[in-house]
Amino acid sequence: MNLFEKLKIKHRPRPGALDLLKYIGPGLLVTVGFIDPGNWATNLAAGSEFGYALLWVVTFSSIMLIIIQHNVAHLGIVTGLCLSEATNKYLPSKLSRPILCSAMLASISTSLAEILGGAIALRMLFGMPIKVGAVIVTIVCLGMVLSNTYSKIERWIITFVSIIGLSFLYELTLVDIDWGKAAAGWIKPTFPENSMLVVMSVLGAVVMPHNLFLHSEVIQSRAWNLEDESVIKKQLKYEFYDTLLSMIIGWAINSAMILLAASTFFQQGIAVEELDQAQQLLVPLVGNNAGVIFAAALLLAGISSTITSGIAGASIFAGFYGEAYNHTDLHSKLGVLLSFVPALAVIFLIGDPFKGLILSQMLLSVQLPITVFTQVYLTSSKRVMGVYANSRSTTILLWSLGTLVTLLNIALLISLF
Repeated sequence: MNLFEKLKIKHRPRPGALDLLKYIGPGLLVTVGFIDPGNWATNLAAGSEFGYALLWVVTFSSIMLIIIQHNVAHLGIVTGLCLSEATNKYLPSKLSRPILCSAMLASISTSLAEILGGAIALRMLFGMPIKVGAVIVTIVCLGMVLSNTYSKIERWIITFVSIIGLSFLYELTLVDIDWGKAAAGWIKPTFPENSMLVVMSVLGAVVMPHNLFLHSEVIQSRAWNLEDESVIKKQLKYEFYDTLLSMIIGWAINSAMILLAASTFFQQGIAVEELDQAQQLLVPLVGNNAGVIFAAALLLAGISSTITSGIAGASIFAGFYGEAYNHTDLHSKLGVLLSFVPALAVIFLIGDPFKGLILSQMLLSVQLPITVFTQVYLTSSKRVMGVYANSRSTTILLWSLGTLVTLLNIALLISLF
């Protein structure tokens, strides 16, 4: 039984601009995965090594993400099932079990990177050891996920994303940006010498497996009356606005990272390879305030992305039992623990944050195609989606994007060796 069936809530949305605000939220939780510590690292590398030249990658990846996330949200709206539940219901167990097990590993891998990002930020701010910081981030996020409802978590995430965005707006006022080159960089694809690895890294860090499970789950938190065709159609329309707005915000924040790196490190001929290095170098170039704000924004990004990773893990594990995520349910609680605890254990075993990030990217690269193609199969099936199944052109587009994402992640995986 999914969350909608449990709550038995019926709601008929009213038209109007204010009504649109009721739909804003699910997309922003997904946006957090688009501005996680892994994206920070790749964006800073892109800007410090190639200036404004790779801004187009953020534009292209944002468009790609809008299409894929919009599609998986449709699954949740039309069926009342998240991707995990639909996989469990519509695929034979010999396929669904391995798919969901691999997705759970991807959630652990994501949590590993996000917890590390928060721990690195604590080291920047307070000189705290990585392992101690990782424990603190895990406990804080565990408490927030297990004690908050969707609406409360959404408000936290919106607050965090707003602060991160404002932090980068402030930092952009401290540097001189060549807006003419930036405008050209956003729309003109170029491949500077030795840039392919960074291009693949930026693209590969955008579409993450846990975000696909997360979006299809969170969209159900509104618990609309899915028996009313007019409600479904209205929600499908407003969901697109939510996804579009959220991805534009993600595009702006990721672009701001590249702009900051291009106008500081690239101008000085400095290639940034570590998040700590970026914070340390910003201080002499821009000022102490910029370094502190950079670290504080990274901490917020690490915490918020860890929270969303935990919710995704809970959704995936609950799907094994045909259930929707519910923070009070035992299976959801176990899913959060299964996402966080192994990730924290790996951080203690590896010890080297850089190796931990490499390990997480390797696992995500392997699992992502499985999730993307499962999603496309389900949303293209009339048995699953009925009259809302993907059209032929949409199916072709999604298979093409899935193939592209797969090839990019395979190339990224190979490059790690």
